[in-house]
Amino acid sequence: MITAEILAAPGIRHGFFTREGGVSEGLFASLNCGYGSMDEPEKVTENRARVAEALGVGPGRLVTCYQIHSADVVDVVTPWTRDAAPRADGMVTVVPGLALGVLAADCAPVLLADPEVPVIGACHAGWRGAVHGIVDATVEAMTLKGARRERLRAVVGPCIGPESYEVGSEFRDRFLADRIDNTDLFAPAPRDGHFLFDLPAYVLRRLERLGLRNIAATGGDTAAEPTRFFSYRRACWEHDRTYGRLISAIALEP
Repeated sequence: MITAEILAAPGIRHGFFTREGGVSEGLFASLNCGYGSMDEPEKVTENRARVAEALGVGPGRLVTCYQIHSADVVDVVTPWTRDAAPRADGMVTVVPGLALGVLAADCAPVLLADPEVPVIGACHAGWRGAVHGIVDATVEAMTLKGARRERLRAVVGPCIGPESYEVGSEFRDRFLADRIDNTDLFAPAPRDGHFLFDLPAYVLRRLERLGLRNIAATGGDTAAEPTRFFSYRRACWEHDRTYGRLISAIALEP
């Protein structure tokens, strides 16, 4: 797993997990943590148990949402079963021994913490969720738990990189209509009328505009690094029927 120095604080464990270290096979080799894929469910369960163990919590204490590219955030008090997962894209908790996990396969996972409360958060920021305000909503939910923006630490994990994320002009126009200073997030693509979009830079900018001072990105291009990461876009390029999901998670020590 990948870790970030600014999230390394007493009482907090986190990891941006790669596709390595699990039991899945074939397209899902090996640490596929998404039940929504076509992988065998029992293998996904084992993979998630390994993630939970790495974070120092029990396998039933790692929770993920049914992600819908929204700005909806839930306050996690107790773990839920797979069938009872709420439809949301962000989570916060002050409960020790709970791990908050977000799934991604090109979208940007964001892990957050204020170690002084302590309170932690996690959100799934694809472009839709980011535009709709999932990062903003997660930070707001954490402040309601006592977090201070000047103390908050946030890290954007591996996601599709600016050299891989080709988009059309309508996509670009939507971001420029929101803020004209988003222009620098787009570079010309080889195809006429297309652009390369910098998703991690956009998410970092959203965090910075919220007043967060301690922010970082791990780097890593999920679409361009097949041995390290799963990728929806790469699966489309290669005409694969499905794809695995990466997990990023954060926990307060029990």
